[in-house]
This record gives sequence, C-alpha cells and structure tokens, in this order.
Amino acid sequence: MNWKVLFIAFGTLFIAELGDKTQLAVFTLVATHKDPLSVFVGASIALALVTLIGAACGQFVTRYVPTNYLQLAAGFLFVGIGIFVLKDSLPTIIKGLK
Repeated sequence: MNWKVLFIAFGTLFIAELGDKTQLAVFTLVATHKDPLSVFVGASIALALVTLIGAACGQFVTRYVPTNYLQLAAGFLFVGIGIFVLKDSLPTIIKGLK
C-alpha cells in the first residue's frame, strides 16, 4: 500500500466532493426520507463502485493514452460542462432578478 498516494487520493476527492452535486443529492435524500443511515450506506456503496470503475478504467486507459493527454481532455470536459450548466442556469437567474 502506497500511503502517500492513498492520502493524496483521499484529500483530493474529499475536497472535490464538498458541496458537489453528490453531496447535495445526499442532503435531499435524507431530508426527503428521514433515514440518514440508509442514505449513507447506499451513497457509500454507489461512490465505492463508481470509484472502482474509475480506477479500473484509468489503469486500462493509461496503458494506451499518455497522462498529459488525459489531463487535457479532462480539463476541456470540465470547462464544457461548466459552460453547459451556466447556459442553462443563467436565464433562470436573470428572470429571478427582474
């Protein structure tokens, strides 16, 4: 076990997930169903499975694609998703200001 990599992965994902849509979905589920333990267990299993898929795919893809290309593609995807979200939310925000 590489403890340095473990702590880097933990810290990076912990900070990235704070206030993320996943956390907001968990808040909503707990507020709706009033069962925090079930929501916690279900969300934990889902996040673990998604992380397993990501790690497996990452191991496979990095055999064929250089890391710097993956980072560039991820950056473009994040910017693209951000533009998409802004495009959809700005008209609603502007209507609310009037």
